Amino acid sequence: MSKYVPVIGLEVHSELKSNSKNFSSSKNGEGEVNTNLCPLDLGYPGTLPVVNKEAVRKSLMVAMALNCNVPEKLCFDRKNYYYPDLPKGYQITQFGSPIGVHGYVMIDTDSGPKKISIQDTHLEEDTANMDHMSTYSLIDYNRAGVPLLETVTDPCINSADEAILFLEAYRNILLYLDASDARADLGQIRVDVNVSLKREEDSKLGTRVEMKNINSFKTVREAIISEIDRQTKILESGGVIEQETRRYDENLGTSVFMRSKVDAVDYKYYRESNIPEIKLRDSFIDSVKNCLPILEYERRHKYIDVYGIGKVDAYTLTKDKKLSDYFEKIISYGSNPVDTSNMIVGFLLGYMNKNFLSLEDIKINEDDFSSVIKMMSDGKISNKQAKDIFTKAIEEDKNVMDIAKEMGSQISDKEEIRRIINEVFSENTKVIEDYKNGKNVNGFIMGLIMKKTSGKVNPGITNMVLKEELEKL
Repeated sequence: MSKYVPVIGLEVHSELKSNSKNFSSSKNGEGEVNTNLCPLDLGYPGTLPVVNKEAVRKSLMVAMALNCNVPEKLCFDRKNYYYPDLPKGYQITQFGSPIGVHGYVMIDTDSGPKKISIQDTHLEEDTANMDHMSTYSLIDYNRAGVPLLETVTDPCINSADEAILFLEAYRNILLYLDASDARADLGQIRVDVNVSLKREEDSKLGTRVEMKNINSFKTVREAIISEIDRQTKILESGGVIEQETRRYDENLGTSVFMRSKVDAVDYKYYRESNIPEIKLRDSFIDSVKNCLPILEYERRHKYIDVYGIGKVDAYTLTKDKKLSDYFEKIISYGSNPVDTSNMIVGFLLGYMNKNFLSLEDIKINEDDFSSVIKMMSDGKISNKQAKDIFTKAIEEDKNVMDIAKEMGSQISDKEEIRRIINEVFSENTKVIEDYKNGKNVNGFIMGLIMKKTSGKVNPGITNMVLKEELEKL
């Protein structure tokens, strides 16, 4: 029996950060219902759109980060259709000349790196927001006209896992560029999913089914898995997949029919007559290019391949740009990258989560953080002492170097450690008897030594000397 291969394409709609809307001076942001709007947003006759330069700049940044080709001229088109959330009766978008074409995003799958190719990314305006009640609908026009970037992948994704990896990578590009807050709970990033199945031996793609406006990555995963299962059952029973638009129902755990799929030609695209072509000067494009930071994928592989940091820790460090920037600033002062990573991932993040803190609450400057890590790497203080220094600095809002001086250096002298070990022996004769009777008490004795010295002894040297002293017994 032929095996069916899923072929998935994604359309990701992301609201861009800007003070005003894409073609008007109305506020882009939260507000009372139907207050962030003006006659232009409502499609009044005689109003003329004006292009938002900041939205163009951020769109270009995203296009470049997606490795797209960018145009020499900025052009807009009209996408004509009627729906209550579209007050003008058309949407200003980009059809003939998107702001970015033929790009790609790299993701790391279980079987290795994979390139997800991008068909295009185009700048448009968002629609109004509709709340559907039992017998009527309410419309909030605050969202109408908000800058919206739509990024369309080629049909090259083959599983729900790959789709989520791409979406997470794409969202992090938006966050690294500060182009969007990309909060799914506020509708700032929404996904349309196209799923088709083809036989393993076929080159021709199967009939695609689109699922619209999915607001969370968790639901995207569920929708893809459910749709693959639905189409597989239809094909295996001899049925035919219809090209249609469906809606994923979380309560039912499956998609439900909305309407037959409308092809792009039915939108009757034509050039937006109220916005002339805008020449994108080389100086403007260069200024945007020069602002691009090193993004998550490149940073992660640098951490793994150059610094020798483990994959899991590298993922953790690069998932949040602020955390990655903090880490990079620390190691710029000379601390060992692996030791720094271990302290941030193994201690600092856990402490922050336990105490409901964010990175902004951590007042330890990068130079001092680096100095403490260097002291630990050089054996002057133990790992426990370093954690104690950072904990006290955070909780008491003190300078870490002052705390480090108060706590003193790590005890590394072998004879001093030997003296301490024998004191522990004399104070805990019962444990020594247990050792002589064949019980494994090494870890317990080590704990007593750490407690007696407040964790100041060098663990490696202490273990070696402890072994020598126990052998004498």
